Amino acid sequence: MKYNILGDPLPVVICEVEPGETLITENGAMSWMTPNMNMETTSGGGLGKMFGRMLSGESLFLNKYTAMGGKGQIAFASSFPGSIRAINIEPGREVVTQKAAFLAAEEGVQLSTFFQKKLGAGLFGGEGFIMQKLSGQGTAFVEIDGHAVEYTLGPGQSMVVDTGYLAMMDATCSLEVVTVPGVKNMLLGGEGIFNTIVKGPGKIVLQTMPAYAVARSIIPYIPTSSK
Repeated sequence: MKYNILGDPLPVVICEVEPGETLITENGAMSWMTPNMNMETTSGGGLGKMFGRMLSGESLFLNKYTAMGGKGQIAFASSFPGSIRAINIEPGREVVTQKAAFLAAEEGVQLSTFFQKKLGAGLFGGEGFIMQKLSGQGTAFVEIDGHAVEYTLGPGQSMVVDTGYLAMMDATCSLEVVTVPGVKNMLLGGEGIFNTIVKGPGKIVLQTMPAYAVARSIIPYIPTSSK
């Protein structure tokens, strides 16, 4: 497979697919394709993985697109302003991404659900509670909301992140949702009740424009209907 990412800040990845080669994607992610790309809807690994995708906010089913009778082309567009990144997934190089970040991947990439350490706090932690893990072998395409900022954390190093701003991290990192210390800070600080602590070693990618934060910021400007 060859690919080309175009159109920043509303990007699309256009994939040139070899005969018999298959890409997997979430429902509704395909933007355009040549007629010889054959689509097949699948559970992507049975009821257990379907349930995990439901918890992580993804669709229950995956679509497989295979080039039949020759080379094919298929495109996947971003659903929000930002960027698309191509990630090389291989054994020992797994990554964990935010909900709804997965766009498409080669068939050898496997999707599973990633839970944070403290389940109790995570249930109320919003966007940072459940994430996706990408493992296996192949190239995966991931959406980043807004601009991406990278940090490499060493063993024992950590970063406190407002919940939802963590786009992606190496699977070697760990994280947990914690409450903001102090009742006054929670109620008056304006930063919410929960933060996410990410610990190294590994690389993390933070995003500057989570979709939920943008939606929250425009709600006060939406006129309400009056009787």
